[in-house]
Amino acid sequence: MTTVKTDTRYKLVEATLRRHGYSANALIEGLHTVQEAWGYLDPDVLRWLARTLKLPMSKVYGVATFYNRFVLKPQGEHSCVVCLGTACYIKGALNTLKKIEHDLHLTPGMTTADQRVSLLKARCMGSCGLAPVVVMDGALVGKVSPEQVTERLQEWLA
Repeated sequence: MTTVKTDTRYKLVEATLRRHGYSANALIEGLHTVQEAWGYLDPDVLRWLARTLKLPMSKVYGVATFYNRFVLKPQGEHSCVVCLGTACYIKGALNTLKKIEHDLHLTPGMTTADQRVSLLKARCMGSCGLAPVVVMDGALVGKVSPEQVTERLQEWLA
């Protein structure tokens, strides 16, 4: 593990925490900065963040796992997040997820062996009028069919 003194990414997080006075209210901003710097929420960094903000690790982990934008494992070059909120579920999002699982042999939370694509699921994206929705590399795609999603994923893997 790299240490706080030699890894410049910690300085980025320190700056964020300092801006917020090292208060517990800095947790979400700190988590965002950690994810931007590391690409995911590294467990060692989460423990350091908890110590720095004088928060129990359970609080830090609880916040990190509550919000679907935070990821706890290194992600692939591309990401696909399937919304499984009520509207999306009713409009067929589960079919999209099952097609991805079948065609790519990938389940939510996994990344392809070549580190190209990560598949995630979310409880709700807040875009119910566009259901079903999928977020592909940060861009929301609404009224999407299972075939459209898997076609895009196949392009990423080509």
